[in-house]
Amino acid sequence: MLSLGFSETDITPKKPSRLVGFYRPDDLSKGVLQPLTAQAAVWEEKEKYCLITIDSIGFTKELSDALRNKVSRLLGTTADHVMLCFSHTHSAPDADIERGYWQYLCEKVEAAVSAAANSMAPVSAGWANASAHIGINRRPVSKVTDDRVGILKICDADTDELKLLILRVTAHGNVLKRDNCMVSPDYFGAVRKTISSLYNCPVMMIQGAAGNIAPRYFCSKETPVDARMDGCVRSDTALQDMADAIADGVSGVINSISMHPAPAVRMYSRHIELTAPVPSIEEAERVEREAKDLCGIENPGWIGKVKELLDAGITEQTEDVEMQYFSIGGWCICGGPYEFMAGFALETRKQLQDEYFYLNGYTNGCLLYFPTEDEFDYGGYEVYWSMLIYYIYIDRVFPFYRNSASELIDFVVKNKGL
Repeated sequence: MLSLGFSETDITPKKPSRLVGFYRPDDLSKGVLQPLTAQAAVWEEKEKYCLITIDSIGFTKELSDALRNKVSRLLGTTADHVMLCFSHTHSAPDADIERGYWQYLCEKVEAAVSAAANSMAPVSAGWANASAHIGINRRPVSKVTDDRVGILKICDADTDELKLLILRVTAHGNVLKRDNCMVSPDYFGAVRKTISSLYNCPVMMIQGAAGNIAPRYFCSKETPVDARMDGCVRSDTALQDMADAIADGVSGVINSISMHPAPAVRMYSRHIELTAPVPSIEEAERVEREAKDLCGIENPGWIGKVKELLDAGITEQTEDVEMQYFSIGGWCICGGPYEFMAGFALETRKQLQDEYFYLNGYTNGCLLYFPTEDEFDYGGYEVYWSMLIYYIYIDRVFPFYRNSASELIDFVVKNKGL
C-alpha cells in the first residue's frame, strides 16, 4: 500500500532580509505580512520519495541540490527521489545572498522531513482537474493560459478521512508588486488558508509553467507592465480574490473524485544538455541598449562577461537540464528549474493526450525564463533583458537556441514513464 507522512514548518526570516523578485531601490524587508511556509510529504510504496514545497522565488541549482542531498541522506534515498517545488513568491528572502537564512531554512526543512517520515500511514489517492481563471498572459504575442487546477486528493486508507490536498495552479507569485516590502507567500498563503479551513486538511501548492502568466488580480498603488493587460484587476483584496477563485473551482469537483486504494508511485529524473550562443559584441550592445531604453535595466557586468567569454574563444555555453517526474496513479507532475512559458505545459498535455500531466517550472531551482519559439521571436524581458540581471546566478549570458523549446518538449514527452 501507499503510505504518506506529512509535516509543515514556519520559515519566516527572524530579521529584516533582502527580498528578491523585483528591482527595489531598497530591497530590505519591512515586516511580515504573512508567515512563509515549507511543507514536506514523504511517500513510500516500494521506495521512499519526498515532495517539498517552499515559499520562495526559488534557489539556484547549487543551493537546491545541496538541500536535496541533505534530505536524501536523511531518508536514506537518492537525490532524484527528492523534489523541491518553489511557490515563486516575489516577497521572500534572496537565499543566494542571505546565506544565513538559507541555512536556517534547510534546518527547518530537515526537521519537517523527519517529522513527516515518523508519521507514515496508509493512504488512498484520487485526482481531478478543476478550472480557475487566475492568470493573464502578459506577453502581447500570446493569449494562452493554463487554467487547470490539478487536484491530488489523499485520504486515510482505513477511514477515508481527507488527509492532504495538493493543488497545481499557474499564475505568477506576484499579486503583490514592487511597492510591497513585507515578507509574504503571496496568494499561495491565502489559498492554503482558505482551502484548508474549508476541508479541514493541509494544502500543498505547486506552481505551474507561469513564466508568461501574470496573476489576474493584483494589489499595488502602481500599474506595472505585467498588470496592464485586458483582464487584470486591481483590488485591495487581491490575495483573497485569487484564493476564492481557486476554492470555487475545487469545490465543484472535490466530492466526485474517485479514490484508488493502491496507486503506483514513481519519482525519477532525466537529463538533457542544451546549448546557448554567446552573442557577438554588436548583438550584446543592441540588447544592452534595449534593456536600458525599454525596461530601465542597466548592468555593465553582463556585457563585460560577454567580452570575457569571447576573448577566451567561447562562442557557446552548455547546460545540463534536469527534468524530474513525480507520478501517483494517473496524476503526474514534471518540473525543471526554469520559468517555463505556459505553452510548454499545454503542448506536453496535447502530445501526451493527458489532462493529468502537468509540466511545471520552479522545480529544484529557479534559473532563467525559458520561452517557446513564438515567445523567443517576440524577444523582450523574458527572452533577453532579464539575462542582464540574473546571469550571475548561472554564469550563462544568453538564452538557449530557439529550437531548444521543441527539443525539451520532445524530451519530456518521450521520457514520461521510462
